[in-house]
Amino acid sequence: MPSHVQTPGLVSRRLYRGVRGAVVVVLTGILVAGLLGDIPQLDILEQSARNLYFHVPMWFALMAATIVSAYHSAQYLRHGDRLRDLRAREAARLGLIFGGLGIVTGMVWARFTWYEGTGVWWNFDPKQSMAAVLLLIYGGYFVLRDAIDAPRTRGRIAAVYNLFAVVTMPFLLYILPRQMPSLHPGGEGSPAFSQTDLAPAMRWVFYPSVLAFLGLCWLLYTQRVRLAWLREVLRRKALGQPPDGRGLDRRAS
Repeated sequence: MPSHVQTPGLVSRRLYRGVRGAVVVVLTGILVAGLLGDIPQLDILEQSARNLYFHVPMWFALMAATIVSAYHSAQYLRHGDRLRDLRAREAARLGLIFGGLGIVTGMVWARFTWYEGTGVWWNFDPKQSMAAVLLLIYGGYFVLRDAIDAPRTRGRIAAVYNLFAVVTMPFLLYILPRQMPSLHPGGEGSPAFSQTDLAPAMRWVFYPSVLAFLGLCWLLYTQRVRLAWLREVLRRKALGQPPDGRGLDRRAS
């Protein structure tokens, strides 16, 4: 980002580079250990258990991103700071991306474990279905944003919707699926889950993977916010508005 563009509230380059280096090193180790390392031979899962190192951390990243997004939406409603709205939008975007990757890796995992030999990729398992509903809700967040032109009005309405969306997350990902028969870990009919969860040989890869994916999400989030703020500064300049956020978007409202 050009040095003359002020980016209030964004992280220092030293912190960013430190996290980036750590994430690169850890993710490289996760890829090598996850794909080539030895794993216990677990009932049902067998070699597909390696997906644990990638599929589950993606959902942790989704949860972290949506919580961060909701926090900044709440702050936007309190203070009307445009940067908060941009942070909420970019965090929600990453939550949707990681959630989509989680759905895809989950489908592949289910295809070669639960539905092996059936040719089925999607069987409306409660956990899968509820996760898909959550992604549709967050997809609606972006549809709503695109439908409103005035920045301040868009920010307020999207913030309220975003707070509603994050409240649905624990119900859709945890509470409701646990009340229904399911093949997914945490539900009925999945004896391999407890074995995987307790396998000591997998923990030393799984826990660092969760941290690495959270770090990757943070890096992408930081990049997206910086880019969004640069675009905002250029937009304000074109409209003749102050670039520091004073008198925020009143002409465009």
